[in-house]
Amino acid sequence: MDFDFTVLNLPISDNVKKYSQEKQKEIYDYLSEMDDIHKQAYIIAFNHLGSSFDVCRSNGFKEWKNLKK
Repeated sequence: MDFDFTVLNLPISDNVKKYSQEKQKEIYDYLSEMDDIHKQAYIIAFNHLGSSFDVCRSNGFKEWKNLKK
């Protein structure tokens, strides 16, 4: 099952496609639940870090994942 990240209107790294379906679902859920402030921070980080940006290693993703436990 592929996730349609384009509906989120956020830049998505090509690295996301290399993750397992389970991890892609987590990323999709995380990005879809972000509020506007977190989306702005995500876009800034994505633009500044370029190809080295990894959403799974971001503080926001780690905090979100810990809250889901």
